[in-house]
Amino acid sequence: MALPVPIQMFDSSSEPPSYAHEGDAGLDLRAVEAVTLGPLERALVSCGFALAIPDGYAGLVIPRSGLAAKHGITVVNAPGLIDSGYRGEVKVILMNLDPSDPFEVQPGDRIAQLMIVAAPKVDLVPVASLDVTERGQGGFGSSGVSS
Repeated sequence: MALPVPIQMFDSSSEPPSYAHEGDAGLDLRAVEAVTLGPLERALVSCGFALAIPDGYAGLVIPRSGLAAKHGITVVNAPGLIDSGYRGEVKVILMNLDPSDPFEVQPGDRIAQLMIVAAPKVDLVPVASLDVTERGQGGFGSSGVSS
């Protein structure tokens, strides 16, 4: 069963977020304005809607892999976080990581993806030490390519 998430569109001519394919995890977010991102520039791009994400859930705004691979376009604060209490317009902070080519965003272009994920409240419990695991304190590339 799908989670109902109320959406308010600000312009009836713009498209709401949608899944491109059956089984996709992310909803495509579309720009509602034209923006030119020069090399190594960033911009806040409007998507033309607001959501009422239910309590216990959050929205994660993530880059589109095709834009990243082909043009160096990413979401600066990836993943961007939309809290359940936020009711303002959804916007995406895009950045052009290409050092020489500008990138044009046009209204209707798919610029990022939105995942709605469970976000349970937690109680942090102070302890003297943590349980031992195989990984332990290894991180920051400790399981990657050896040097």
